Amino acid sequence: MSLRPLPGRRSVLRGSLAASAALTLPVAAGAAPALALSGRPRAGWGVQAGDVTTDSGLVWVRSDRPARMIVETAATPSFRDPRRRLGPLLGADSDFTGTTRLHGLPAGEQIHYRVLLADPDDPRRTGEPVTGTFRTASATRRDGVRFVWSGDLAGQGWGINPELGGYRIYRAMAALDPDFFLCSGDNIYADGPLAGSAPLPGGRTWRNVTTEEKAKVAETLAEFRGNFRYNLLDDNLRRFNAQVPSIVQWDDHEVTNNWYPGEILGDARYTEKDVDVLAARARRAFSEYFPISTLRRPSGRVHRVQRHGPLLDVFVLDMRTYRDANSPDAQTADAQGILGREQLEWLKRELARSRAVWKVIAADMPLGLVVPDTTDGGPHFEAVAQGDPGAPLGRELQIAELLRFVKHRRITGTVWLTADVHHTSAQHYDPSRAAFKDFAPFWEFVSGPLNAGAFPASALDGTFGPDRVFVKAPATANVSPADGYQFFGEVDIDGDSGELTVRLREQDGTVLFTKVLQPGRVGQ
Repeated sequence: MSLRPLPGRRSVLRGSLAASAALTLPVAAGAAPALALSGRPRAGWGVQAGDVTTDSGLVWVRSDRPARMIVETAATPSFRDPRRRLGPLLGADSDFTGTTRLHGLPAGEQIHYRVLLADPDDPRRTGEPVTGTFRTASATRRDGVRFVWSGDLAGQGWGINPELGGYRIYRAMAALDPDFFLCSGDNIYADGPLAGSAPLPGGRTWRNVTTEEKAKVAETLAEFRGNFRYNLLDDNLRRFNAQVPSIVQWDDHEVTNNWYPGEILGDARYTEKDVDVLAARARRAFSEYFPISTLRRPSGRVHRVQRHGPLLDVFVLDMRTYRDANSPDAQTADAQGILGREQLEWLKRELARSRAVWKVIAADMPLGLVVPDTTDGGPHFEAVAQGDPGAPLGRELQIAELLRFVKHRRITGTVWLTADVHHTSAQHYDPSRAAFKDFAPFWEFVSGPLNAGAFPASALDGTFGPDRVFVKAPATANVSPADGYQFFGEVDIDGDSGELTVRLREQDGTVLFTKVLQPGRVGQ
């Protein structure tokens, strides 16, 4: 297996990232920094890139005041002969955030970019540029593909702790030089207020950076926006964003725990009880704080296909927006399921037309792991499985339909990646062990959390025949990041052989489990 050497890209990053480091926000323990207005617009929240293809990418920035976004690109960090693109006016209607699409980029090349913010009344007055970089997808198999994935950030009361170095896991992910980061949801915990401190076992104390918006559950648009800004106070995350483009999906905690459309909350912490109202506000803030082009279209979709050259297509699912209500999930007919009929048919069409060697299905919830929902009594279930090992029931019916379609259309190279359950594991699904047998064997890999409470391993549901070949999880609930159990996964696709290698890693990068899959083979 030929692996791309790691140091190459990092060496070209030093100059550009050094410039952006000068603009980082000074984070003091226990309190968030204030953004003091000066004479020129300032981009103190860093930059991000997303939706990267063979010839394009989407760049994001936030200003501290009204400004015109300008993006310059170059082949080197010295920015000799840059190409300039005029972006949008950033104003209060988008919380001073904005994106600019970069077109006409060379395939498989390192792109260096810098964002300038200009005074709308005097374009000559610009703030200090903030720099970033990303690599466009290769148009050939030669270079291979490497990416990392995880989810669940600042949950269960564990936020940015400067005494522990903040969100340390982003350093380990950046060191692998990935082509992109797939965030599998729970980018924020809008329903999880943060206190200034929390007790830890052994008489220790966890200390959070705090902000006004993180002092209560998010209900207003301003409070949802403040939850996204909170994470950008972390130096590690801002540096990571400047180096690694993202593919982002959402799950429940972008709105509130275990939510579904039409739900009316019984949670006394909320004055706004209508989840649809909260979800609309959350979706708007989500669209403002990530570079996702589909969310800026009239349909406002989270689900989409991200094509990354001939080796990889990433199918990003939305298992929130179209689901039916959480329930005992034992019904023998379920047309809506967890994806909704329209999204399911979209997924089938896109899988059938994909010509990529590997087809990663990015699910924000696992398939065969039982995830209970105890928020409104029970026994209700939050994900697909409900613990009955027999024939498909409830939301399992929709997944059975999808798996049958994949088998009968002879679609190869499907791999499921997810987070959500706050531990890491690898499951192999095989009809020889299953109650439902009309599908081809496949793998599901689970990672996370990034920085949140860790939880014991979930029970397995035998309907699709999962065999958990690896798991690492704590024995008790809500173990803090100070005590480990923070995880991310790495996927490395070799350009020569087409082999896909999955590595499950701890927050310092230590490899816990490795699995190599062969292209075009069924039943691995």
